[in-house]
Amino acid sequence: MHDKIINYLNQVQAEHNIEILLACETGSRAWGFPSPDSDFDVRFIYRHPKDWYLSLNEQKDTIECMYENNEFDLSGWDLKKSLNLLWKSNASLLERLQSPIVYMVNPEFLKGMQSLTGNAYSKIATMHHYLNMTKRIFEEINSAEEVKLKKLFYALRTSIACKWILEKTSPPPIVFQTMLEDLSLSNILKNKIYQLIELKLTKNESYLHHQETELNSFISDNIMLAESKANSLPSAKGDIKELNSFFIKMLPH
Repeated sequence: MHDKIINYLNQVQAEHNIEILLACETGSRAWGFPSPDSDFDVRFIYRHPKDWYLSLNEQKDTIECMYENNEFDLSGWDLKKSLNLLWKSNASLLERLQSPIVYMVNPEFLKGMQSLTGNAYSKIATMHHYLNMTKRIFEEINSAEEVKLKKLFYALRTSIACKWILEKTSPPPIVFQTMLEDLSLSNILKNKIYQLIELKLTKNESYLHHQETELNSFISDNIMLAESKANSLPSAKGDIKELNSFFIKMLPH
């Protein structure tokens, strides 16, 4: 699959006259709990030739491509758009910069983006992202007798990310198991979650699972705690000049 994804990425580069600076996996494969039929969510950041950035017209700064009945979902953001999202502490971008599954990378770009993350990271912005996601998904699954296991994991992951934001100084890790191991969670709770991860590895995404009362209570508690503290969290300490300098540095010569 790796070689197939590389071929698709090369095809995107040729068709759109771009250079990919980072291409990585996101979604359940990068989070650490894929199903056997999980698709490939490939996300990339790219740059155009320098003259593209000199146009007076606003130009499209995203690329989306689907291949093989949507099994391969490729979606990209332009360099300038990505830096603006970093300035806003966009949680999806922060995750991509940590992905454990990398298909293409410009080392200078990735190192620079990761070094800018510390000052650009806003606890309050990132908290509201994960909290809103948790509330939306939890409302959907909490009242059902059976739920898709993938939906339960979405709610677990985002609610634990909220807990991470309250307890840690760095952005939430993209790998779910890293959060489980680095946060103070009971062994009973962790063992239950690890059992469900093993189950999910064997079940297709359509699999329906019975309600897990303990986990629902845990998610609900995380929501309440996050709601009580979200608006008092600090914002970013970044300087837009740093991002501008890096943008100019990364433009093609």
